[in-house]
Amino acid sequence: MIITVDPAAEAAPFAQVRSQLLEAIATGALTSGTRLPTIRQLAGDLGLANNTVARAYRELLADGVLESRGRRGTFVRDKATDVVPDARSQRLDELVRNYIDGARAIGVPSDEIVGALTRTLAT
Repeated sequence: MIITVDPAAEAAPFAQVRSQLLEAIATGALTSGTRLPTIRQLAGDLGLANNTVARAYRELLADGVLESRGRRGTFVRDKATDVVPDARSQRLDELVRNYIDGARAIGVPSDEIVGALTRTLAT
Protein backbone atom coordinates (compact mmCIF):
# COMPACT_ATOMS: atom_id res chain seq x y z
CA MET A 1 0.00 0.00 0.00
CA ILE A 2 1.49 3.29 -1.09
CA ILE A 3 0.07 6.51 0.28
CA THR A 4 1.55 9.88 -0.50
CA VAL A 5 0.70 13.28 0.89
CA ASP A 6 1.23 16.44 -1.12
CA PRO A 7 1.76 19.36 1.28
CA ALA A 8 0.97 21.79 -1.56
CA ALA A 9 -2.41 20.17 -2.29
CA GLU A 10 -5.57 22.00 -1.40
CA ALA A 11 -6.96 18.95 0.44
CA ALA A 12 -5.83 18.60 4.04
CA PRO A 13 -3.33 15.82 4.72
CA PHE A 14 -5.88 13.74 6.68
CA ALA A 15 -8.29 14.00 3.73
CA GLN A 16 -5.57 12.84 1.33
CA VAL A 17 -4.85 9.79 3.52
CA ARG A 18 -8.57 9.07 3.86
CA SER A 19 -9.31 9.32 0.14
CA GLN A 20 -6.30 7.19 -0.83
CA LEU A 21 -7.35 4.47 1.61
CA LEU A 22 -10.88 4.57 0.19
CA GLU A 23 -9.48 4.30 -3.33
CA ALA A 24 -7.28 1.35 -2.36
CA ILE A 25 -10.30 -0.43 -0.88
CA ALA A 26 -12.51 0.39 -3.86
CA THR A 27 -9.95 -0.96 -6.34
CA GLY A 28 -9.18 -4.07 -4.31
CA ALA A 29 -5.62 -3.07 -3.47
CA LEU A 30 -6.74 -3.38 0.17
CA THR A 31 -9.09 -6.31 0.73
CA SER A 32 -11.35 -7.28 3.62
CA GLY A 33 -9.32 -8.31 6.63
CA THR A 34 -6.17 -6.44 5.61
CA ARG A 35 -4.38 -5.04 8.65
CA LEU A 36 -3.42 -1.39 8.27
CA PRO A 37 -0.23 0.11 9.65
CA THR A 38 -0.47 1.57 13.13
CA ILE A 39 -1.24 5.25 13.33
CA ARG A 40 2.25 5.94 14.60
CA GLN A 41 3.89 3.88 11.85
CA LEU A 42 1.91 5.45 9.00
CA ALA A 43 2.35 8.96 10.41
CA GLY A 44 6.10 8.39 10.67
CA ASP A 45 6.30 6.99 7.14
CA LEU A 46 4.41 9.99 5.75
CA GLY A 47 6.07 12.62 7.94
CA LEU A 48 2.73 13.57 9.49
CA ALA A 49 1.52 14.13 13.02
CA ASN A 50 -0.09 11.09 14.64
CA ASN A 51 -3.35 13.05 15.02
CA THR A 52 -3.52 13.57 11.25
CA VAL A 53 -3.53 9.85 10.51
CA ALA A 54 -5.73 9.20 13.54
CA ARG A 55 -8.37 11.53 12.12
CA ALA A 56 -8.37 9.71 8.77
CA TYR A 57 -8.71 6.36 10.55
CA ARG A 58 -11.47 7.71 12.86
CA GLU A 59 -13.51 8.95 9.92
CA LEU A 60 -13.15 5.63 8.10
CA LEU A 61 -14.09 3.77 11.27
CA ALA A 62 -17.20 5.97 11.59
CA ASP A 63 -18.04 5.32 7.91
CA GLY A 64 -17.91 1.57 8.56
CA VAL A 65 -15.00 1.01 6.18
CA LEU A 66 -12.47 0.06 8.86
CA GLU A 67 -12.76 -1.78 12.15
CA SER A 68 -10.60 -1.62 15.23
CA ARG A 69 -9.69 -4.88 16.89
CA GLY A 70 -8.14 -3.31 19.95
CA ARG A 71 -4.49 -4.17 20.44
CA ARG A 72 -4.52 -6.33 17.31
CA GLY A 73 -4.86 -3.24 15.12
CA THR A 74 -7.08 -1.60 12.53
CA PHE A 75 -8.39 -3.69 9.66
CA VAL A 76 -10.39 -3.27 6.48
CA ARG A 77 -13.88 -4.32 7.43
CA ASP A 78 -15.67 -7.21 5.77
CA LYS A 79 -17.93 -5.88 3.03
CA ALA A 80 -16.12 -2.52 3.20
CA THR A 81 -16.58 -2.17 -0.56
CA ASP A 82 -20.34 -1.96 0.07
CA VAL A 83 -19.74 1.17 2.15
CA VAL A 84 -17.02 2.77 0.00
CA PRO A 85 -19.34 4.32 -2.62
CA ASP A 86 -21.35 6.08 0.08
CA ALA A 87 -18.22 7.29 1.86
CA ARG A 88 -16.72 8.51 -1.42
CA SER A 89 -19.97 10.22 -2.33
CA GLN A 90 -20.02 12.03 1.01
CA ARG A 91 -16.40 13.11 0.53
CA LEU A 92 -17.15 14.32 -2.98
CA ASP A 93 -20.05 16.38 -1.63
CA GLU A 94 -17.69 17.93 0.93
CA LEU A 95 -15.15 18.82 -1.76
CA VAL A 96 -17.79 20.34 -4.02
CA ARG A 97 -19.25 22.29 -1.09
CA ASN A 98 -15.79 23.68 -0.24
CA TYR A 99 -15.25 24.65 -3.87
CA ILE A 100 -18.63 26.38 -4.10
CA ASP A 101 -18.16 28.15 -0.77
CA GLY A 102 -14.72 29.37 -1.88
CA ALA A 103 -16.06 30.59 -5.22
CA ARG A 104 -18.97 32.39 -3.57
CA ALA A 105 -16.61 33.98 -1.04
CA ILE A 106 -14.88 35.76 -3.92
CA GLY A 107 -18.18 36.77 -5.50
CA VAL A 108 -18.47 34.26 -8.33
CA PRO A 109 -22.09 33.79 -9.43
CA SER A 110 -23.60 30.30 -9.74
CA ASP A 111 -23.58 30.22 -13.55
CA GLU A 112 -19.84 30.93 -13.62
CA ILE A 113 -19.22 28.21 -11.01
CA VAL A 114 -21.09 25.71 -13.19
CA GLY A 115 -19.16 26.92 -16.24
CA ALA A 116 -15.84 26.45 -14.47
CA LEU A 117 -16.80 22.92 -13.43
CA THR A 118 -17.91 22.08 -16.96
CA ARG A 119 -14.69 23.45 -18.49
CA THR A 120 -12.52 21.60 -16.00
CA LEU A 121 -14.36 18.32 -16.50
CA ALA A 122 -13.90 18.65 -20.27
CA THR A 123 -10.10 18.80 -19.95
